[in-house]
Amino acid sequence: METRLGHCLFLIFSEWICLFTLTSILGGTKAEVRCIPSCQLPLIRAFPREVSALDLTHFGEEPADEFIGFTEGSPGAKSITGEDEKLNVAELPASEESSSKVQQPLGGNNTSCLQKDALNGQQKLSHPKVFPQSDLPAAVPSPSDGNFTENSSSSDGKNDSFYGENGAQVDVTVNEDEDVASWRRTRSARSAETWSGFRPEGGEDASFADQEEFQLTSSTFALTGDTAHNQAMVHWSGQNSSVILMLTKYYDFNSGRVTESSLWRSTDYGTTYEKLNEKVGPKTILSYLYVSPNNKKKIMLLTDPEVESSLLISLDEGASYQKHSLAFDILSLLFHPEQEDWILAYSHDQKLYVSVEFGRRWQLVHDSVVPNRFYWSRLGLDKEQGMIHLEISVTDGRSQYITCKLQNCSDGNKGKPFPGFIIPDSLVVQDEYVFIQVPVGGQSVHYVSYKRNAFYPMKLPKYTLPKDLQIISTDDNQVVAAIQDWHQNDSYNLYMSESRGLFFTLMLENVVSSGGPEGNIMIDLYEVAGIKGVFLSNKVVENQVKTYITYNKGRDWRLLQAPTTDLQGNKVYCEQPYCSLHLHLHVSENPYTSGNIVSKDSAPGIIIASGVVGPELTSTNVSIFITSDAGNTWKEAFQEEYSVFFLNQGGSLVAIRHTPLPIRHIWLSFDEGRNWDKYSFTSSPLYVDGVLGEPGEDTLIMTIFGHFSHRSEWQLVKIDFRSIFQHRCTSEDYLTWQLHNEGEVCIMGMKRIFQKLKANVQCVKARDQYISQMSDSCLCTEADFECDYGFERQIDGSCIPAFWFVPSATSRDCITGDSFLNTTGYRRALFNNCTEGTLLQYSPRRQKCPSQVPRGLQLFTSEGTLVATLGKNVTFLVFLEEGLSSTTSITVDFGDGTAISYVNISSIDDGVKHIYSKVGIYQVSATATNTLGFDRVILYLHVSCQLEQVQLSAPSVVIKNKAVNLTTVLRPSNVGTVTYYWWFDNKTEPVVTLEGGMSFTFSKEGSHTVTVQASVGNTVHQDQMTVAVYDYFRSHVLAFSSNLDELNPGVSEWREDIGRVVKSSMVQVTGISEDQLLVTVLPGLPTTAEIFIVPERTSRDRAMDEKWAHLDQLSQVLLSALNQDLIQFTLRPGVQVNVYATRLSPAPLVDSSDSGHSSTAVIMLVSVVLMGLAVFVIYKFKRKIPGINTYTAEQPDKEQEVIPTVTSIAVPNPEGDKLTSLDHVDVQLDSKSRGYLPSHTDIKLSDEAPHVF
Repeated sequence: METRLGHCLFLIFSEWICLFTLTSILGGTKAEVRCIPSCQLPLIRAFPREVSALDLTHFGEEPADEFIGFTEGSPGAKSITGEDEKLNVAELPASEESSSKVQQPLGGNNTSCLQKDALNGQQKLSHPKVFPQSDLPAAVPSPSDGNFTENSSSSDGKNDSFYGENGAQVDVTVNEDEDVASWRRTRSARSAETWSGFRPEGGEDASFADQEEFQLTSSTFALTGDTAHNQAMVHWSGQNSSVILMLTKYYDFNSGRVTESSLWRSTDYGTTYEKLNEKVGPKTILSYLYVSPNNKKKIMLLTDPEVESSLLISLDEGASYQKHSLAFDILSLLFHPEQEDWILAYSHDQKLYVSVEFGRRWQLVHDSVVPNRFYWSRLGLDKEQGMIHLEISVTDGRSQYITCKLQNCSDGNKGKPFPGFIIPDSLVVQDEYVFIQVPVGGQSVHYVSYKRNAFYPMKLPKYTLPKDLQIISTDDNQVVAAIQDWHQNDSYNLYMSESRGLFFTLMLENVVSSGGPEGNIMIDLYEVAGIKGVFLSNKVVENQVKTYITYNKGRDWRLLQAPTTDLQGNKVYCEQPYCSLHLHLHVSENPYTSGNIVSKDSAPGIIIASGVVGPELTSTNVSIFITSDAGNTWKEAFQEEYSVFFLNQGGSLVAIRHTPLPIRHIWLSFDEGRNWDKYSFTSSPLYVDGVLGEPGEDTLIMTIFGHFSHRSEWQLVKIDFRSIFQHRCTSEDYLTWQLHNEGEVCIMGMKRIFQKLKANVQCVKARDQYISQMSDSCLCTEADFECDYGFERQIDGSCIPAFWFVPSATSRDCITGDSFLNTTGYRRALFNNCTEGTLLQYSPRRQKCPSQVPRGLQLFTSEGTLVATLGKNVTFLVFLEEGLSSTTSITVDFGDGTAISYVNISSIDDGVKHIYSKVGIYQVSATATNTLGFDRVILYLHVSCQLEQVQLSAPSVVIKNKAVNLTTVLRPSNVGTVTYYWWFDNKTEPVVTLEGGMSFTFSKEGSHTVTVQASVGNTVHQDQMTVAVYDYFRSHVLAFSSNLDELNPGVSEWREDIGRVVKSSMVQVTGISEDQLLVTVLPGLPTTAEIFIVPERTSRDRAMDEKWAHLDQLSQVLLSALNQDLIQFTLRPGVQVNVYATRLSPAPLVDSSDSGHSSTAVIMLVSVVLMGLAVFVIYKFKRKIPGINTYTAEQPDKEQEVIPTVTSIAVPNPEGDKLTSLDHVDVQLDSKSRGYLPSHTDIKLSDEAPHVF
């Protein structure tokens, strides 16, 4: 008997150990959470479950948690950090155009997505691990009001999604098990003490095991045939509609496309579903589901563009569909905020289309549109309702901000709110504000326009030098911006503006920042919903992250008070400032899902968040904390991972535990989280994949998505909470509570009293009851005022001027008006409603603008550069920091002899335009003048025209160690300031000149390469040529018959071909070796060339006289052939071109600057003179001298032939003479044997005088 009893006890103990271990092995994995706005329904993806994937490494550790019902940062989420990990903070949808805008969760969402559990053995955590961009999978259409990017699962992670209380979906990428294991080890020790055991079903806590179990009304429906589908998108119309649409699909991660899809529709709040594949087309593959935000009955489905590019439209909540073909692929959609049929569609090729018929017809708006930088106009702010704000790409590195009419975006209808170019991807149109960044002097200057008026530079404290600026919020006519200063790396400072968004003051320093999944910046700042002015933020203090709270929108911050007891009732010893409560403030970028922290407009004062108690924020031992008095006191609700949702307009709370095991219970609280009741929602345990809540604030019906086994269909469990509420709420069911800050009831100048349900009252709230509140104004005190721009708060609370600020300086109001508000150093916070008291003492006083010398004049071009193009408009922007507009005139002198004056600066808000007619560098100045003085600013503008070509000119053959002139020819010739870069052979460093020519000496014989580049503005052109270097050579200038000029195209390749043909003809006629002839056809008209006779390679051992004699012989042979018209070629059939020798010589290519002359040169010069006189005498008296015959020939002017020609001989004189010796030679050939040339040894020099024409 004792043996049996012992055996039974052993079996029971073994079962307990096995179950305990099974839940503990599935500990927390790291996750990347991505969230999605609601116009296009979010997309979820998952992998099929495999039992073999369970991690059994840590058998015997504490029960694993479960992640259900909310996105990244859900209450209760644990943040896991390491060297390569960052905390993830909310990222706005692209339509908000702010990568880290604070968004309070919004009710009334009617969309949701869900995704199956990735692997049964993987625990799902809400804490993010941010992966490198290179690890992110390929993007697919992402909605932000239509725009969305979705990640597929990478090879080292599993992909899961979880959902918010209103049904919106988020992607979660689960990482590898080694990170999971480390988290379990840190968590299990504490959990083993807190939770003494667990129940086999779901691992639910022993502390709850003895509670009475209640039954909820529920029904289950299986999506038959969708077992393989791993993604789903859900739309619940809500608001008196029982229709739910669900799109499931199979996404093939290998091919990166959707291969199967099913469309389901329910008309009874999710009790039953009908499959609509036959209605949309049995072979149609659907990829995305969109819903009009203004009319939930209008549905739009997109097909997979890999199969067909079309969309299906339903106007009756998905009951019937019409199919329309598309001529482009939709990447994202943006619905109009008011007009239900107006949609903007962005395509893959950066084109923007518009439809005013809910997608039935589309029209191109503009191409080259920057992604996610297009916005609908707002009625009351923009001139027209049908207007679009666009950022378009102009050139690389430059964009332009334009506005277009809805269906007519021609050049004549485009508006340019800012006349110049802007930095790419910088346009943000948000509420009353438009933000841009402008390049000025190599820096990025931030500009803002308030209520669509003129742009002005944003004024930050003077020595704030931002590396980065993020717009956080534009709510309540005030801009909150996060700025990373020059000395910061992982933190930002928060700044707050006045109503116009111009002048910013410090709100909080060193706020924690982290990188988002797509490279955006996340800021740890959370705005509490339901109560104006309450914010939570995580700040770095002495290398520790601590959570602070403010009740007056950033004027004063304090630490959070820790709970007095823990969940077991043990006293918590925590004394500030060494110990306090710290919260994870990660909110989902999807405003319809919750994160690590959640609050509701319908439940003011209630905040649910995950966090720790201690000296700093950590990612271990995280619990869920709840406050019902807006952060004054906190209570620990769970020491495990739970998702908490608001029910009944915030009157009740529902919690679902995170666990990878199947569950059948949820927990409800009717006293703001102080006590929890256990409810059963299904008879069979369910692996929970996600939760969809009823749209709106009611949330009395909830659908839980999951599966009963690892390979079963989707199971949709509908839970109807209405049965547990006994009656409609009446006034007797409510009590009042007063907002306070540690006992101080005057907050933001008011005493605010709210209504809330009494504890444990189970009644249905009416839709207008939760907003009941009463307020009473308070007398103004110093606490109602913050420091004005240029002032800094001291330890005693007073505001004094910063060292760089001059309080006497008037404000910008004096630029546009005659009066200004003279600050006292204080300004009342926006929406502070205090009255009387110290109001007059601290409020600014309106004064008449004093007469003041203009100061702070700024002048720059709209493009932010100092370069302009000839003949095109240049827009100059002029800004004046200080000066009375009515008495200050502005004069702009363009530097080309023209100037223009304006009586006041407000008349040039759109800039001053001017066109320059000549290239050059112009001194442009602006002068602001009044009776007291003036201010002047100058810039130097380089005006140039487009350089089309640069042509290098240099001799083909030069003498070694003799300077040679290299020149360039530009087309057009006058293009402005040109910089020349010269490269010789393979040298890596160029010679830089501002002149188009230079002198260079080649020291080695052989072939050398010369390259020149001409740079004008952003244009660079290049030319190159080869120069042959010899010790000596002879050259002759050649001319061609005039018919060649008519066919000269003026290109270098043509000249090279002509030179090759001429050389070939000379070699053929004269027999001279082709290695000794070089022919260069010179550019320009008339067409001329130069022939070079160079020494043989084997002639180095000869004496110099022999070398010259040999070249002379070759020269005479060549000249004889030229004189007898033997050198000719056929350009094309019927066009014969003759080559002649001419006396014309090209421009001197050899530097002859030496002053000395050799005796040989003098003798030769005298000989030439005497020879000339002899010719003249013979010609004059030729008839009187017998035996002398003169041969002449009449030739046209254009074809003059000189026989013989003057031969230019370049001789290196050992005595330093650089002059060229000239020989006059004439070769007489037998006219009867024309066409025959004697050998070189047969040549005899004629004694006749040369024939001169």
